[in-house]
Amino acid sequence: MVNLYSDNLILRPFELDDAQRVRELAGDYEIAKTTLNIPHPYPEGAAEAFINRSHEVAKEGTHYDFAIVRKHDNALVGAIALGITSRYKRAEMAYWTGSPYWGKGYMTEAASRLVKFGFEELDLNRIYAFAFTSNPASSKVMRKIGMNYEGTLVQHVLKWDQYYDLDAYGILRQTYHELEREDTCSDRT
Repeated sequence: MVNLYSDNLILRPFELDDAQRVRELAGDYEIAKTTLNIPHPYPEGAAEAFINRSHEVAKEGTHYDFAIVRKHDNALVGAIALGITSRYKRAEMAYWTGSPYWGKGYMTEAASRLVKFGFEELDLNRIYAFAFTSNPASSKVMRKIGMNYEGTLVQHVLKWDQYYDLDAYGILRQTYHELEREDTCSDRT
């Protein structure tokens, strides 16, 4: 798997040495309540199992999990992933940021770089993502990177014996390229 670079971040494959930091960050109740698949309390050994599995699925080309790491101090601040459905040339993006790093723009930067990877290197046609309606910060990230709101899926998921609504967002390769052209043109003026 590759490393991806942006202005302030490196998106790289997880390493087993990351397991303790993943446990610390993902084990936070505030993180678990805004994600579908992160349990709380975070079980011992779960980070290692996740990291090992992430290497296997990356080799298959069906899922790309990246550690989000700050360039200036190599601190792991979160995770971001693309789950690929190759038959339809689409991927679901999912992510989380450790609560000490909220509001600093890291996820917007990481998500923007992952969208670029999806369209320019994986040749995807569509990237989509979901956010709990109770997590407006996640929806804000999706809008900032050019995703369009596509609707709300009512009581779409069950977590901790409660049903939750999800806001759906997506972006097409064509839209991505149009936004890139607009950015290029505005940079010239």
